[in-house]
Amino acid sequence: MSGATTRGVDRVTQAGTSALTQTGNIVQLFVDVARQSVVRPFQLREFIQQAWFIASVTILPTALVAIPFGAIVSLQTGSLIKQLGAESFTGAASVLVVVQQGAPLVTSLLIAGAAGSAVAADIGSRTIREEIDAMRVLGINPIQRLVVPRVLAMILVAALLNGLVCVVGIGGGYFFNVVVQNGTPGAYLASFSALAQLPDLYVATLKAIVFGAIAGVIASFKGLGPKGGPKGVGEAVNQSVVITFLLLFFANLIITAVYLQIVPAKGS
Repeated sequence: MSGATTRGVDRVTQAGTSALTQTGNIVQLFVDVARQSVVRPFQLREFIQQAWFIASVTILPTALVAIPFGAIVSLQTGSLIKQLGAESFTGAASVLVVVQQGAPLVTSLLIAGAAGSAVAADIGSRTIREEIDAMRVLGINPIQRLVVPRVLAMILVAALLNGLVCVVGIGGGYFFNVVVQNGTPGAYLASFSALAQLPDLYVATLKAIVFGAIAGVIASFKGLGPKGGPKGVGEAVNQSVVITFLLLFFANLIITAVYLQIVPAKGS
């Protein structure tokens, strides 16, 4: 085996080992966050401050993204259903897409992109200023003091934003279907219950909660381990957003597959 091939194999092995190590550390942080969530005293003040901050930076962008998303879903499904001759199901199809897939994904992307990057930058800056080490020296657990309130705040805001996206997305779809495509308002509203069902809203909320937890833990994990000073903090923020996006789509795939196997489609 040539030297170049050996070096290539060594790099692949090292990359695989690093990825497995990082995965194990992330899972360990998930476990630590779950354990420290029930430890008293709970940092209520920090939790409220972080929830308010996350909501303030995500509510407006989420609403602005939900409007065109609902419009796109309504226009596309309306055009397709019209070709199939089932115009009466336009509202049902739009609601199903928005509630089951659209709202959780839009919420998760805004939570990961806006709130997750802010959390990673905040904790990362504390780390390079050695505030995290100082807390450990003083006997303060940084996970219980800093990470847990941020993760729980992201979970709460994600669940609330999911409801906001559902309302705004369905409202935008209704407007564009009725005004742009000359749909019938009564038929659009009456068809809501044709395909959609209450468990769809439950699984959408569950997705938002899971996505919020993933975004919070990944952002905190990257913030706790930056290397190279301020430049390392910037790299940690970028890595946290990319990793979170990948995990969110995988989690969405798994939850959707399990849900479709457990809960039968309405009318089947």
